[in-house]
Amino acid sequence: MKVYYEQEIDQKWIRLKKVAVIGYGSQGFAHSNNLRDSGVEVAVGLRKDSKSVRKAEEAELTVMETAKAAEWADVIMMLVPDHLQAEIFKKDIAPGLRAGKTLMFAHGFNIHFKQVIPPENIDVSMVAPKGPGHTVRRQYELGYGVPCLIAIAGDSSGKARQTALAYAAAIGGAKAGVIETSFKEETETDLFGEQAVLCGGITHLMQTGFEILVEAGYAPEMAYFECIHEMKLIVDLIYEGGMSLMRYSVSDTAEYGDYVSGPRVIGSQVKDEMKQLLKEIQDGSFARKWIEENKKGRERFLEMRKKMADHQLEKVGEKLRALMPWIAKNRLVDRKKS
Repeated sequence: MKVYYEQEIDQKWIRLKKVAVIGYGSQGFAHSNNLRDSGVEVAVGLRKDSKSVRKAEEAELTVMETAKAAEWADVIMMLVPDHLQAEIFKKDIAPGLRAGKTLMFAHGFNIHFKQVIPPENIDVSMVAPKGPGHTVRRQYELGYGVPCLIAIAGDSSGKARQTALAYAAAIGGAKAGVIETSFKEETETDLFGEQAVLCGGITHLMQTGFEILVEAGYAPEMAYFECIHEMKLIVDLIYEGGMSLMRYSVSDTAEYGDYVSGPRVIGSQVKDEMKQLLKEIQDGSFARKWIEENKKGRERFLEMRKKMADHQLEKVGEKLRALMPWIAKNRLVDRKKS
């Protein structure tokens, strides 16, 4: 698999273009600020009544209404939530498209599942940082980068790859490496990783561990530290040197427990369920459920969000984090800014 780095990419190519970043959430915040700091002419496209207008203006970014930004730009990066992209594309983006423009995404969902169907006379590409937007911004500010994936779905100009690589470099991705993939591969692996491991799997594993200890009579604070707080310490070690470094760093007792107990928790039944999740992603079942959920007003989704936010572990965690002010001081996410 080819990996591109800074020295192989001509960043000047993206500086010759006007870039509209549509949306100012986690990724929109990171992309627009990083592009601007890399010398790219950038504007943020938002609804006139969006609460993010003030945040983007306070960051000294140019803000335009979405349709105007799409009309103005040579490159349009769609960074609004997946469930809103189809409607925004039809209403505000499509009328401003003309031959030679580039439509970009940071996730392949809407192209792969055909919720957005662009015209054939433009370039369609993806630049997907492999990390949350706030990490993309923080790493850029520190002089580092978050690895990016690129993919090409339409290459009318013959320069789609060049544009995607230059864009990825301008947001910092080429410092860590840029890998080319396809919209299909990125979408399906990303959804699987989120559901089975990164968001669904790990959070429910931690929550279940917390609940079992509390139900067994142990202090909630102890349960939080053991099953949630220390997860960062373990993941940091894995991030730095793989699972072997983590196992080298923990006690022999912990390492032994890893080998003999881990397969009991994540056994064949869990693997079978994970395979089923992948199948539902591949055949479009998950996408159809999510699209339908949004069409019906997101009632079930919002109920689940509230239920999780009200869980005991959130209250305990808030109390314990208040005793460690350095966490807030060095926070990745500042809701006041993005």
